[in-house]
Amino acid sequence: MAASLQDIQRRIASTKKTRQITSAMQMVSTAKLSQIQRHGGSYTTYANALHDVVAHLANAHINNVSGTLLEQRDVKKVGFLVISSDRGLVGGYNSTLLKGMMAVIEERQLTPDQVVILAVGGNASDFFKKRGFNVAYEYRGVSDEPTFNEVREIVKTVTTMYDNEVFDELTVAYQHFVSRIQNDLRLEKMLPVTTDDMEPTEEGGLKADYEMDPSPEQILGVVLPQYAESLVYGAILDAKTAEHAASANAMSSATDNAKEVINTLELQFNRARQSAITTEITEITGGMAALD
Repeated sequence: MAASLQDIQRRIASTKKTRQITSAMQMVSTAKLSQIQRHGGSYTTYANALHDVVAHLANAHINNVSGTLLEQRDVKKVGFLVISSDRGLVGGYNSTLLKGMMAVIEERQLTPDQVVILAVGGNASDFFKKRGFNVAYEYRGVSDEPTFNEVREIVKTVTTMYDNEVFDELTVAYQHFVSRIQNDLRLEKMLPVTTDDMEPTEEGGLKADYEMDPSPEQILGVVLPQYAESLVYGAILDAKTAEHAASANAMSSATDNAKEVINTLELQFNRARQSAITTEITEITGGMAALD
């Protein structure tokens, strides 16, 4: 019984150390979540302003979109920019994203030869490589609070591949941050840029008519790549926010589970100790009765 008590004590000590680690990781993830949420507020202002410029130009009756990111072409290969995490310990964050991606591929009846994967995050890259998909680009090590300059390398590669017709359509797949306890899978078509239903934001866009010099087509040639940058950056920023929230929730659940395990083990330890004491008393009483 002594060995059993020592074993329970070791398990209690080990679980308490685990609880300390998960509690600390929860605090770190919560701090990162607060930081990236503040950062996201300033990005939203920029993204809305850029959206308004593109919306206004789209209403200027562009005649020639050939060679721009607006050009529609026959879709022979579909690109998916999948934004996952590099690490684990984020609950169902990655599994929900990757299962959703596979469901979309099956729904569209796409074969691996028709799909081009651009993976941001190690989990997505490893997942699709194991399943025989063409992972044409991967980017690992996105910072906890991504900067705009960091994303430019990704966007430059993506647009170059699109221009070279590595794929004819690009969809961004990521986990959208809804709240600290909820993330939603989101898939958004990024290329070619669609302006058919684009309207200025309610905050007030460019609503007047202007004579433009240079032409709207030339302005779009400069603005559209910046707009693509903002879309990808926004998706990565959103995905990172969702990742930090998922990590905080996972570590909170792990901490709560550790507390429950500790309570169960302590109860088990107390019962075992009481049983040992009762056995000793019984043995002593029996020995005294034998002497009498």
